[in-house]
Order: sequence, then C-alpha cells, then structure tokens
Amino acid sequence: MKRIDARKRERKPPFDPKVFLDTENGDRIISKYPKDQTVFSQGGPADAVFYIQKGKVKITVVSEQGKEAVVAILGPDEFCGEGCLTGQPLRIATATAMTEAEIMRVEKAAMIRIIHKEPAFSEMFIAHLLARTMRVEADLVDQLFNSSEKRLARALLLLANFGKDGAPERIIAKVSQETLADMIGTTRSRVSHFMNKFRQLGFIEYNGHLEVHSSLLNVVLHETPQIKS
Repeated sequence: MKRIDARKRERKPPFDPKVFLDTENGDRIISKYPKDQTVFSQGGPADAVFYIQKGKVKITVVSEQGKEAVVAILGPDEFCGEGCLTGQPLRIATATAMTEAEIMRVEKAAMIRIIHKEPAFSEMFIAHLLARTMRVEADLVDQLFNSSEKRLARALLLLANFGKDGAPERIIAKVSQETLADMIGTTRSRVSHFMNKFRQLGFIEYNGHLEVHSSLLNVVLHETPQIKS
C-alpha cells in the first residue's frame, strides 16, 4: 500500500497546453510589443511559432510590385508563423502588432517536440489549424462571390469576435479605413461610404472607437434595408 501511495504522489499532473503557452522557458520567451512593432518580417528566417496572449496582430503580404494586402487579423489565443513547421525557410508574410500585445515566441524545435510528445497540445494545435483553414476558405468565398459591402460587414464582425466563444467585444484596435480596404479588396472611399451607411443604420458606433452591434449580421445574412431620405 505504501508503494502505491508513493507512486500516486510521484505522478505528474496532466499536461495543460495553456500553462505551457503561458510559461517562459529557455525556448519559450514572452515579449511585449508596442503598437505598430513588427513581430516578424516577410523574407526573414522562419525559425519560430508565435502565440498571441494579448492584443491584435495584422498579417500582411507585399507583392513583387510593392502592393500590400492584409490577409488576416489575429487576436488572443491564436498562433502565427506556423508555416515554419512545414519546412518553410523564409517568412512569406509580415506580422505587425495592431495594439500593444504580449506574444510568446516558441522556437521551431521546441514546437515540433511538444507536438510529438503531448497529445493534448497536438489536439489544440490541430483545432487551431482547422479553424484557420476554414477561415481562409470562407475568406476566399467571400472575396469571390460577395459584394464589397458584405465583405466589409463580415470583416467588422470577425474583428469584433462574432462567431467565436464569448461575447462580442468593442474593437479597441484603431483599424484604419485603408487597412479595411486592404482586407476586403476595395478602395478607401468605398469603405468610408459603407461605414457611414452602417453607422446611420445603427449597425456600428464609430466615434473615436469602433463598436460593432449584432444587427450588422443583417448585412451578411440578408439585404441591407435602405436609409430613408
């Protein structure tokens, strides 16, 4: 009986991915990024995965002709830079802090090791990858088939975390109209027109900060009612 009790005491607690991603170690470092600071750059070495603890991060790509596109805006509990795990030697995108952010850098070797060693972490990471794939597919469908008005409405809803666990939040990151235009593939003037329309309809508040109401879903799911003159 004493041996059994000793074995019970020696058992390690179950692996918790959240604790792993919140705890610094030699190959895991948490850094604070001020707004507009680069997390990693397109063309730089792809040698680590980044886990966002706080704040928002913008992922952008620049073409050979110098045209920039916003391909994703990520928030807490999301990864970026995971392309290094596929053997990608250089970054194909740039990650920039949109707000003050706290981000953990996990070295590539450590990330591969924990994926192989801990099923709980593998399950969480695979769920992240599947969610990201579904988002990319939805973005492609949105870009191909929806009007710029609906694309903007969907982008605002995603920024406010509609469709994720938890209550929708005020968009505290100051997202410029230029950034929104880059996200949905249209001009700044079109974004300005639709933002004013959404505000008049009561779908958003847009005075110094941006707050999205659930009624904006009407634009995505149905035709937007016309403003009476």
